Amino acid sequence: MMEQVPSADRLLTPAQVTEKYGYSPQALANMRWRREGPAYIKGKGRCGRVKYRQSDIEAWLDSNRVDPEGAV
Repeated sequence: MMEQVPSADRLLTPAQVTEKYGYSPQALANMRWRREGPAYIKGKGRCGRVKYRQSDIEAWLDSNRVDPEGAV
């Protein structure tokens, strides 16, 4: 029997990130190339597949949140 992975630790493909959060695969690739954006996991080798932990996406979004009421 497979163990259930908490949704926050679920691994998402760039296409799934696009569907859920609206960032295009190309935008995600550009952020990786510039060493910006959310943390990601890359398989071994030059063509390793990229995955994102849902919790890393959420943390990155939270860290980029701007509260206009808090601006002085």
